[in-house]
Amino acid sequence: MDYLKYWTPVVVVAISAAGLFAGGDWMWAGIITFPVLAILDSIFPRDYSVRKMSNAALANIPIWLCCVGPVMLYFVFAWSLAHYELTIWQKIGGIMSVAWMGVIPLVPAAHELYHMRNPIARTVGRYGHLCILDCTRDIGHVVGHHIDVATPDDGDTASRGATLYTFTPNAVVESTKYALRMEAGALRKKGLSPWHYSHRLYRALLALALFHVVIYLIGGWEANVCGLAGQLIARFWVESFNYFQHYGVIRLKGAPIGRRHLWNHLGWFSRTCGFEITNHADHHLNSYQVYYKLVPHKEAIPMPSVFVCFLAALIPPLWHEMIIKPALKRWDAEFATAEERAIAREQNRKAGWPDWQSEPGTEFGKAATVGA
Repeated sequence: MDYLKYWTPVVVVAISAAGLFAGGDWMWAGIITFPVLAILDSIFPRDYSVRKMSNAALANIPIWLCCVGPVMLYFVFAWSLAHYELTIWQKIGGIMSVAWMGVIPLVPAAHELYHMRNPIARTVGRYGHLCILDCTRDIGHVVGHHIDVATPDDGDTASRGATLYTFTPNAVVESTKYALRMEAGALRKKGLSPWHYSHRLYRALLALALFHVVIYLIGGWEANVCGLAGQLIARFWVESFNYFQHYGVIRLKGAPIGRRHLWNHLGWFSRTCGFEITNHADHHLNSYQVYYKLVPHKEAIPMPSVFVCFLAALIPPLWHEMIIKPALKRWDAEFATAEERAIAREQNRKAGWPDWQSEPGTEFGKAATVGA
């Protein structure tokens, strides 16, 4: 059954919880799922199947579990720190485990919740982001990213030539600044001060403070320090995954968004553990579409597993030469409009990349019909 596929990330969270509860070297159980998933996602064939799911309540159970579960892991981690004599090595394992659970599956699950029309779901989705120190993330994502995707105004779209190491810290800063600006602007439109007490930043900080109070009551100051380390790692890790979803794709500001303006990673485990966040071309056409109704874009340029992309990007020449340059070369020829190709050529020049559009024999596709 298709419903059971999306219990895979629930199992991953349960493995992490069991490891944290058991203590000792088992603290590494959660983070060990990362290389395991990377290997499985690479050896399984790409998954182009359309899900046959119609029961929303049943489909949403793993979403809620994977949003709330990683938050609870911080309390389990604090308990272990208070009850076990853990080595530094084991504490690092716990930090990396809660950090990884804050990336996958929490962020995809929270993303699904705050795109719902249900106000309770939106609230839970926002505050699930306690694990990544970003309870205002939905502002920049919904208001900014969904409008500006693949344009220079989108902080989640890496320009050609950018490395993971230059993109990620800048994305952390810019996404935070953008959310604060948008919230301040919304308050001004209501005739209020941009720092009025109803500013969502205050609620986010209050939630974070209460979260760490509970952690302290369970595990003391050491649990607070370890928890904060996990949150910081998760925040940067989350931004790094945006790097692969939109890298180098070009769209004119104000032009219609097409399926061609996004990269999809259609591995079996990418789709299930990410609640289709790696199969998100349709999501950008209709942000209210539920995850299990998103249809894989079979005509798109196939990309490797998102796990493989992350590991490759840690070595920029490997990411550029083996994965993204060949993909963008095809994208420019087969999917881009003439206007987009002009911008792409200029970005290639600034990045010091070859001008593959001028290579003999290059034939350009009809972007108006391809991937639209």
